[in-house]
Amino acid sequence: MDTEDLSIFVEIADAGGVSAAARRLGVSKSIVSRRLMRLEEELGVQLVARNTRGAALTEAGNAFRDHAARVGAEIEAAREAVVPNGELRGRLRVAVPLSFGPTHFAPMLAEMARRHPQLHVHSVYGDRFVDLITEGFDCAIRVGYLQDSNLIARRIGPISGKLVASPSYIEAHGAPDTPSDLAAHQALMQGTEAWQFMDGDKVMTVKPQGRFKADNANALAAAAAAGLGVAWIPDCVTHEYITSGALVPIMTRYPPPTAGAYVVRPPGQHPARKVRIFTELLIELLGDDPRFASAEP
Repeated sequence: MDTEDLSIFVEIADAGGVSAAARRLGVSKSIVSRRLMRLEEELGVQLVARNTRGAALTEAGNAFRDHAARVGAEIEAAREAVVPNGELRGRLRVAVPLSFGPTHFAPMLAEMARRHPQLHVHSVYGDRFVDLITEGFDCAIRVGYLQDSNLIARRIGPISGKLVASPSYIEAHGAPDTPSDLAAHQALMQGTEAWQFMDGDKVMTVKPQGRFKADNANALAAAAAAGLGVAWIPDCVTHEYITSGALVPIMTRYPPPTAGAYVVRPPGQHPARKVRIFTELLIELLGDDPRFASAEP
């Protein structure tokens, strides 16, 4: 039984169909269909039921999926044990934040591909928190303050931010002096999040209010520069705005606590070697990047 056929079947099961699996894998639909048919012929059972709306696992497919995934993981672990320093192969699928991902993390993903020419690197950019397991990602880069989850996270670098506003907003509305003053200001937010500020060693938490929301830090920076309100935004996004004078730091006596950049992966005892090497590369490159290195507290 071909282990590649098993991995493709797992991809079909997790993606919800042959077409979706082909898009994930970056291969043609015909290749995925042919591999599936070969596996079904070898097993003598139908694993995937095709219909006009797509495909769904049969009862046998549901029963076989977890076994196939475990076999694939064991084969990968065995390969790493035998050739621990061998060339990385296969595919690395990474979810990357759209906020400064294309400008800050894209060169690092390109470097990963350059260093490992046998590895297929697939990156998907968006500020939505993807389901790593259901959507078939090996790992994700996440920035800010991590939410509680069953995912395993490794911090790869610090991310600091500032409360900022435009000179025009400050001229029209003034600037808050303390966290409690934020109640009188329009906040530019991602959703309904709370903001934290440091008062010495004490953490102060406020829940700001505002009419403009966006799930992207670059969009919030643009809105702040347009004079719509005050926003907490990472330094690596606001650097050019502050340099040009389009935004200015405010309420500097109460800085936000330093956040972080993380690689998160699905739960498991040991990370895949490709994820481990990718994580180490990000730590290396983030330390050399002045846009992140300057964020050290």
